[in-house]
Amino acid sequence: MKAIHIVLIAVLSLLAACGQSEIESNMDETVQDFEFTTQDNNTLTKSDLEGEWWVANTIFTNCETVCPPMTRNMSILQDKAEEKGLDVEFVSFSIDPENDTPEKLKAFGDKHDADYENWTFVTGYEFERIKEFSIKSFKNLVDEIPDSSQFMHGTSFFLVNPEGKVIKKYKGTSNEEMDKIIEDLEKVQ
Repeated sequence: MKAIHIVLIAVLSLLAACGQSEIESNMDETVQDFEFTTQDNNTLTKSDLEGEWWVANTIFTNCETVCPPMTRNMSILQDKAEEKGLDVEFVSFSIDPENDTPEKLKAFGDKHDADYENWTFVTGYEFERIKEFSIKSFKNLVDEIPDSSQFMHGTSFFLVNPEGKVIKKYKGTSNEEMDKIIEDLEKVQ
């Protein structure tokens, strides 16, 4: 009788595990605490995102290369998440806080059809702070380009779990990667 109970418990445990897919992770970083200014002149903190799945990236509004396609992809991702009924937040961190005022971020978001219900653009810090934050939280290079109004930065999108851990990065310039993000989010929701 005892053996039947053990087998039954093992089978039930196995069945329960089959219903929960895990995301194949390629990162394991903790997002640093932050308190930044949003496109609406409000404050967004790390604790505001506790308990939420969220996708982060770095952009700047006068970017002449990768930011427009990355932001277009974030907009596509937001639309796909809404279509699937996924509960996810999106955060775009400006790496040009001197230029990117809340008003400029709002205009940039508007241009890319951002829905501010769950997509926030942030600024309101010194460049060195966002550079350090990006490197320590996301292992995402951010740097100035000498004698230029442009910046170097990674093009990844980062999936952050409800505990504030970065668990996966994706190519933010790839349309196909947006489907992978959706697939991963469907596994956990």
